[in-house]
Amino acid sequence: MAVIDFGGVKENVVTRKEFPMSKARKVLKNETIAIIGYGVQGPAQSLNLRDNGFNVIIGQAKKFKKDWDRAVKDGWIPGKTLFDIEEAVQRGTIIQILVSDAAQRVIWPLVKKNLKDGDALYFSHGFSIAYKSKTKVIPPANVDVIMVAPKGSGTSVRRNFLTGAGINSSYAVGQDATGRAEERCIAVGIGIGSGYLFPTTFEHEVFSDLTGERGVLMGALAGVMEAQYDELRRRGHTPSEAFNETVEELTQSLIRLVDENGMDWMYANCSATAQRGALDWRPKFKKAVAPVFKELYERVKNGKECARVLSACGKPDYQTQLGKELDAIGNSEMWTAGKAVRALRPKTAAKEVKIAKGTKGVTGRARN
Repeated sequence: MAVIDFGGVKENVVTRKEFPMSKARKVLKNETIAIIGYGVQGPAQSLNLRDNGFNVIIGQAKKFKKDWDRAVKDGWIPGKTLFDIEEAVQRGTIIQILVSDAAQRVIWPLVKKNLKDGDALYFSHGFSIAYKSKTKVIPPANVDVIMVAPKGSGTSVRRNFLTGAGINSSYAVGQDATGRAEERCIAVGIGIGSGYLFPTTFEHEVFSDLTGERGVLMGALAGVMEAQYDELRRRGHTPSEAFNETVEELTQSLIRLVDENGMDWMYANCSATAQRGALDWRPKFKKAVAPVFKELYERVKNGKECARVLSACGKPDYQTQLGKELDAIGNSEMWTAGKAVRALRPKTAAKEVKIAKGTKGVTGRARN
């Protein structure tokens, strides 16, 4: 492991210098990695592993035709590398559970009865294990329980892999039955294209992840954007002006400066008027939202957010209800304006990453 200084706090991380792809292939040379679920993370992780030369199969319920057909389109062959869930678990030695959190407790009895002595049970989210009293996902004592959690969506995991950017991941060992759990875990993490891996626990991963998704990464970001956009519109600004000042400048300019060298560097590369205003108002916003984050973390820690997910996402009509909620966002004036703004971007500035079929040997690297 490498020791890295993160803002005055030193942490151990795993990079490809300490754990190169050649070592990962050696550790997993006799393993069959069974990816269970071809929805969000499944395609990205399986394709990255396959492109890096690992032995991978897919387990997907055929009744979910969209996911099954996508797997076939991506080159997985029914009866050879694409199976139903039960057979995939039987054939695999590392069982990657990549269905949704709500679905994991549904398929768990089927997975559990087909696990073999010495298998590794792999997750990309700590949810089912950290909240096992609610999910009832309790692994038997004779299997390894490991986790690699990429810090991004499945789309980003695949795109970053293909472009060479990589995506960073946390990892954890929840149970070491074989004495090889950690090296198996890190090897898979390297195999899926992680830029670097940092250690965590199943509990810490899910507490930080649920807080982040509901907070800065998605919930808070969307809420703050809507609040500013609505106020600008209420004050007579046009949809185009309100959207550009709220979203477009952030996503197309400022956040890229933060990505390159940090928030202070972004401030330093803006006008003196913008700097002064941002520095004055930053503590006001922090003070306003701090109580919300405190409430959010407590709900994550005490399991109320878990209960909400299991209750809502497990309903038969959930996808229909979800569609209505997403349509309400997409059809709002703010995001309708966004579609118009994006359509006006110069074509050269709107290049999409092409996900090439059959790309081999792309490993990716961390961005600082």
